[in-house]
Amino acid sequence: MAAPQKTLTSEEAHIKVTKLGLGEKAKATITLKNGTKVKGYVARADDNEFVMRDRKTDTPTTIRYDEVSKVDRNSGHSMARNLGIGIAIGIGAVIVVALVAWASFGD
Repeated sequence: MAAPQKTLTSEEAHIKVTKLGLGEKAKATITLKNGTKVKGYVARADDNEFVMRDRKTDTPTTIRYDEVSKVDRNSGHSMARNLGIGIAIGIGAVIVVALVAWASFGD
């Protein structure tokens, strides 16, 4: 049985949002106490509220710290980057196998 998730206090939410910073690199998913999730980046942070902007539509959403239940930093890698890494590893493995086969064929 999973433990119930702790809801942040207004002060804890303020600290977490402040640690994210501001601008397009301050990506996060904010879960509100009503269950709504807001994804984007922190565009502005004041004493009582902050503004999240959707990365695709640039739509601003103003959120009060006392409405926040959870703050998740979105610092994961993009799908394109992961795909590129996978392809590079695959090509490298094929080259190593080919070199080993070529070296053993010469003996």
